[in-house]
Amino acid sequence: MFESAELGHTIDDDVYKKAVPELREALLDAQYELAQQKNCPVLILIGGVDGAGKGETANLLNEWMDPRLIHTCAFGPATEDEAERPNMWRYWRELPPKGKIGIFFGSWYTAPILENLSGKLGKKLDSRIKDIVSFERMLSDEGVLIIKLWFHLSKKQQKTRIAALEENPKTRWRVTEQDKQHLKHYEEFRTISGHLLRETSTANAPWIVIEGFDPNYRNLTASQYILDAIKKRLDTKSPATRKAAAPALTLAAADGLNILNALDLSKSLSKDDYESQLEEYQGKLNLLTRHPKFKQISVITAFEGVDAAGKGGAIRRITQALDARIYSTIPIAAPSDEEKAQPYLWRFWRQLPRRGRFTIFDRTWYGRVLVERVEGFCSEQDWMRAYAEINDFEEQLLAHDIVLLKFWLHIDENEQLTRFKARENIAFKRYKITEEDWRNRKKWDAYQQAVCDMIDRTSTEQVPWTLVESNDKKYARIKILKTICEALEQKLESIK
Repeated sequence: MFESAELGHTIDDDVYKKAVPELREALLDAQYELAQQKNCPVLILIGGVDGAGKGETANLLNEWMDPRLIHTCAFGPATEDEAERPNMWRYWRELPPKGKIGIFFGSWYTAPILENLSGKLGKKLDSRIKDIVSFERMLSDEGVLIIKLWFHLSKKQQKTRIAALEENPKTRWRVTEQDKQHLKHYEEFRTISGHLLRETSTANAPWIVIEGFDPNYRNLTASQYILDAIKKRLDTKSPATRKAAAPALTLAAADGLNILNALDLSKSLSKDDYESQLEEYQGKLNLLTRHPKFKQISVITAFEGVDAAGKGGAIRRITQALDARIYSTIPIAAPSDEEKAQPYLWRFWRQLPRRGRFTIFDRTWYGRVLVERVEGFCSEQDWMRAYAEINDFEEQLLAHDIVLLKFWLHIDENEQLTRFKARENIAFKRYKITEEDWRNRKKWDAYQQAVCDMIDRTSTEQVPWTLVESNDKKYARIKILKTICEALEQKLESIK
């Protein structure tokens, strides 16, 4: 959930100063139009890591917009009066009316995270999540535009931020003992909040995670997203469709940095190193799948990637190491008429392996949030809700002792062009290149954004995406084999 928010996003001061006046003017115009139309209220939820700029963002919005039309609430621990009423009571009372903007600094998300962190919530977290999703669905159905912003820092960034605040006499007061305690439990906080965000990021109320270390980047990104969400709602004239005009799930980085272009695609292996490691890891994989405990589990490897990134070659290096009696390779193409008549996950459900089996998917259920999204084969609502559905599906696989490994193979545009041309010029490779490949290439940017969103929203602690730098095929194949072996070793060791 936090991969894109740990890349080190920055915006130059000159770029920031140039962008601010126009952005502020546009925010005010949108705010006044919202007040004039009085079609819906806007509710902005601000949450995140200590020191990531939550309070600064709330203050900034009040500074850049008309504060007379904004109602800002900072929620702390429940008072005695509030504790005697339902959990949501104090939030119900502060909801903004139509035409106004409400900013909740701290919200119904704070207590579940802190209570879970302290052990007070126990097994009730899933119940609280269900209540939150139901409540937000009700607000959305009533026409409320819900904008959820989560400001994130890596552990190193949070430690640096807290130290800097403490060193400055003017800001020392902002660092509390609670902040220091939270830093000590950073990994637990990250895990809990990541789970909560994934489970409550819905089509009508998606979470947007913003890196909070650089204030220029944070301010521009958050403000632009809020502006876009309000304008999208204002531009939806039909009352019947207005409620469906949810905030965009996509967040284009203001500095152009994303998960994919941050990869080091220059990584490579010499021929000798490749052949040596290929023999090593293929041999290890073979032994692992013949281990007596392997009969108690099953394995699914899910391959996605840029066209011509080398999925087929990587898959062959896996199957070369396996007994043909235990594995199946499932190539996924466009759904058949029979498959279209079923839920989109149906054709994958029916291919799940039995114990002691190894199944390789060449393209996967992620087509819903990749090709179907970009090509318009499903509605925006369909692909936006698919992230939560996919996460639920994968959690069920893990609960059934299935080792699930997800690989995204990535190459740059120049390398793809080189491989496309090579396929056209080599007779026995011509079948690998089609008009559809060339057409998809023209939508490179749209696919890259879809991939970044996919990784952010479905790379969980239990089933992370493995991003494979594939400009050098030798390096990519070894990284994949090594990842599979390490995951299998860990799983087999855990079986008593």
